[in-house]
Amino acid sequence: MVTIRKTVLLCLALAVPALLAQGPRAPNLQSENAQALPPQAEQLFAFANQTRADHGLGTLTWDPALAAAALKHCQRMVVEGPISHRYGGEPDLTSRAGQAGAHFSLIEENIAVGANPAKIHQAWMNSPGHRENLLSPDIDRVGIAVVQSGEVIFAVADYSRGVQVMTQAEVEAHFADMLRAKGLTILKDPSPARAYCASSGRFTGSNAPGFLMRWQNPDISQLPEGLTARAASGQYKQAAVGSCPAQDVEGAFTIYRVAVLLY
Repeated sequence: MVTIRKTVLLCLALAVPALLAQGPRAPNLQSENAQALPPQAEQLFAFANQTRADHGLGTLTWDPALAAAALKHCQRMVVEGPISHRYGGEPDLTSRAGQAGAHFSLIEENIAVGANPAKIHQAWMNSPGHRENLLSPDIDRVGIAVVQSGEVIFAVADYSRGVQVMTQAEVEAHFADMLRAKGLTILKDPSPARAYCASSGRFTGSNAPGFLMRWQNPDISQLPEGLTARAASGQYKQAAVGSCPAQDVEGAFTIYRVAVLLY
């Protein structure tokens, strides 16, 4: 039995009990994926969620994009022989997942070769690093691939914290709603805020705001702390919101960049 783990976490400048060999039925598997999910991958998926439940952790959702990335790498492992997270000429973990269509702010990977899913899962649970990946409270999605080769199976499990996919307009509308809740009126023209968002220097527009900020993060469910305080101060009546592509982000992490101008 050979197992290897890897964890990749986005850093922002701005801002096991014994399991039966048969295994439980996989929870949280969408019906449209049920027919396509290979049995051995489904077993590892079920083992992971059962074990997380036993430890009071949230259930992982099956992510087809992560599974596609995992399968491509798993097939490469079978060809190469010695297992590894990356082979010569192969993209890194974040790039593989991003190319497959996954959206995430954190990604982890466990790989192994062994006799069957139950033994691979138990080996991951017996290894501190693999156990940490599988039982991380910070992940909420998983894609698993298993490839049979002779009398053994090769397995790849890619775990991630998923990020909601939103368009530029949706991001701006979301921020606008949060600012309206603070009593601000949203200006109809987002172009000054978009221009400031896309720049890395000072504001160059004709109508200088009283306060402005750029912010980027995978989680845009709430306003950044500094902006919340300013919006609630009563000093400002209007706001312009602009979104643009994130800057200085390595890998295929899904990050949103927003600029807010207060008047």
